[in-house]
Amino acid sequence: MTEATAIRQPQPTHKSATLYYQVAMPQPASHLFEVTLEVNDWQSEVLNLKMPVWTPGSYLVREYARHIQDFTARDSKGKILASQKLSKNHWQVATESNSQLKISYRLYANDLTVRTNHLDGTHGYFNGAAIFFFIPNLEQEPIKLKVIPPQADWQVSTTLPALAGEENVFMAPDFDTLVDTPVEIGTQQIYDFEVLGKPHSWVVWSQGNFQPEQAIKDTTKIIEVEAKMFGGLPYEQYLFLLHLSGSGYGGLEHKDSCTLNYPRFGFRDREKYQRFLQLVAHEFFHLWNVKRLRPQALAKFDYERENYTTSLWFCEGTTSYYDILIPLRAGIYNRKTYLKSLSKDVNRYLNIPGRNVQPLGESSYDAWIKLYRRDAYSDNNQISYYLKGQLVSLLLDLLIRAKHNNTRSLDDVMALMWQRFGRDEIGFSETQLRDTIAEVAEDNLDDFFHRYIETTEELPFNDYLDPFGLHLKTVEESDIPYLGIRLQSENNQEIIEFVAAQSPAASAGIDAKDELLAINGIRVDAQSLNDRLKDYQVNDTIQVTVFHQDELKTLAVTLAKSPPSSYKIAIQDNLSDQQKQNLTGWLGN
Repeated sequence: MTEATAIRQPQPTHKSATLYYQVAMPQPASHLFEVTLEVNDWQSEVLNLKMPVWTPGSYLVREYARHIQDFTARDSKGKILASQKLSKNHWQVATESNSQLKISYRLYANDLTVRTNHLDGTHGYFNGAAIFFFIPNLEQEPIKLKVIPPQADWQVSTTLPALAGEENVFMAPDFDTLVDTPVEIGTQQIYDFEVLGKPHSWVVWSQGNFQPEQAIKDTTKIIEVEAKMFGGLPYEQYLFLLHLSGSGYGGLEHKDSCTLNYPRFGFRDREKYQRFLQLVAHEFFHLWNVKRLRPQALAKFDYERENYTTSLWFCEGTTSYYDILIPLRAGIYNRKTYLKSLSKDVNRYLNIPGRNVQPLGESSYDAWIKLYRRDAYSDNNQISYYLKGQLVSLLLDLLIRAKHNNTRSLDDVMALMWQRFGRDEIGFSETQLRDTIAEVAEDNLDDFFHRYIETTEELPFNDYLDPFGLHLKTVEESDIPYLGIRLQSENNQEIIEFVAAQSPAASAGIDAKDELLAINGIRVDAQSLNDRLKDYQVNDTIQVTVFHQDELKTLAVTLAKSPPSSYKIAIQDNLSDQQKQNLTGWLGN
């Protein structure tokens, strides 16, 4: 990139300009994609190029431009044109009245997540937002893409339509589609299957104990159950892109595909496999809820800054509610397994102090600065809109079902929201969402929404579970005095990774990241901590020795009674006929 004085002129609209991207990877072990963008029929003295700072579905500014290097602009004869970077994600080229321009850059790709790019000697994978520039005012123009694998046996998997007669050349109708369509390149294993008359594929990279026949069988059931809820499949084909990794976990939804990252040996163990299917159900559900049915704030993506909404509790939380329910409806597991999964989520929620600090709507709005930027204090001052949104959705479903004897449910809310706002992708407001839920419930839910979305009032689980013959109970009360820390052994050190707010440890001045050395002068570690605490009683004062920022400190800590920490949703004894009917109508036999 050569230095030049910035030419700050408004970007004109060029409906005749054509855009052609090429992505090559001649030395995949270098982790560098080589990208070129050809712009033809350009008609201005300047060309502005901007790199997205985030990708839809993952609400964090990730600064993808930081991976770009070797940016160069040339004319049709190969002459280098002056260019300058005007901001973190904005390059400007002085075109010298050339109508044909060629931009080239290399992009470092060594981050194996579902929302970034990864390239090594075994495969290449990229997300559009993390690799491509957009040209302001040309976001609606079609974009041609050619992918050049490094060797002949590498194949390209994507749902972008291929151009006939051209190898590995595809067309995106606009920039949003280019962003929404990930590309996998390599010697991946491909397993094709058909559901409801439409082609689907599992595209699997790397080795593990993934069992394609069983996965196809169970995926088919999940697809059929979700399609029934929304009245069909809104795509022509669908790819499940699966990256098998050492310990990764995650998913990112797209309109006609999803990318999943899962531990490579996480498919034989029944419980781990069920967790995988819940991930599949979650990301597939998103092809309706979020990708097409989305808040007005996300109706048109602004790729340069945060897109704020208080409705992520519905986008992600309601999807999380269904991701453990769908496999039950599909017959993949039974009611007992479902209640076990739900109990785990409730248990996790009730053990996060931040639920008493951050309201659900605020959690959604602050996703950009909190959810993906966790620190040692996060559990004390925030709650996930995935988790609490899931449990608020549970209460709403039970409320609607109980009032209408299972003839209505949250399913009807989803179907109505889809018809009104999702099918035509017009976007909904928080008010429209709440009004639709209240319409299906035939009830004024203003107080419900205020209590459980706008404040931190505790969720009254048993009030909503009781009509279905269920109750939330404390599994056991701990007889171990309460200190209020989580301890982790790291490199022969005992590191305090979390200190609960208002706990005995917090009151005494113990901090996260302190190194715990001893209790009452005797060394202690993560494995022996609870056993040591059993030697004391509630209200005993102990001497806790720590290294705090390399300073040796011994602090007096008065132990307290341990709060409940283990909960379970269980079936009540002696259910009434109405409770039995309600429970069967919700969860089957």
